[in-house]
Amino acid sequence: VQLQASGGGLVPAGGSLRLSCAVSGRSVSHYSMAWFRQAPGKEREFVARLGKSGGIIDYVDSVKGRFTISRDNDKNMVYLQMNGLQPEDTAVYYCVASSIAGPTAVQFERFGRWGQGTLVTVSS
Repeated sequence: VQLQASGGGLVPAGGSLRLSCAVSGRSVSHYSMAWFRQAPGKEREFVARLGKSGGIIDYVDSVKGRFTISRDNDKNMVYLQMNGLQPEDTAVYYCVASSIAGPTAVQFERFGRWGQGTLVTVSS
């Protein structure tokens, strides 16, 4: 499976972006999906995850109520809608696929298939 993230850019604080992750090589319905991010000089951080059937949805506390992860199995796409962006959200964002049932964030990070990231920059 190959993943390609897109949709990043420069936005002012309080703005919104929708990141997209195009999945190819196999149907996205076979995978649990997640988004991670890595800010300059910081460790990579889990952002959100979504189970194969959409039954598991989980977010890091700092984005709860602002970010929404979703999937469109017909289009083989995964999305991250980001509202109320803040400068601390500035990072490269990555989408990750895992065939493990109900993977934890650690399992995504260790065993998942990663795509290239997309840069999100939030100006103050």
